[in-house]
Amino acid sequence: MPPHTDPVRRARRRQHWYWLLVVPFIFLLWVPLYARDTPELFGFPFFYWYQFAWVFGSAGITGFVYWITEKNQ
Repeated sequence: MPPHTDPVRRARRRQHWYWLLVVPFIFLLWVPLYARDTPELFGFPFFYWYQFAWVFGSAGITGFVYWITEKNQ
């Protein structure tokens, strides 16, 4: 069987994309990175809008990982 059609190899290649799901955890658990008031966005301190921006960022990353890992199945 050629290597590009081997399902085990394809599954292993897809597993690397799942590491992207760790990115939001790292940047949200590293509190000293965003534990400040400035810069403000529409009057909201950085502490709040940074976390809220990661809601959309996490959704985008999750959608991308889903798309890239499931498109060939």
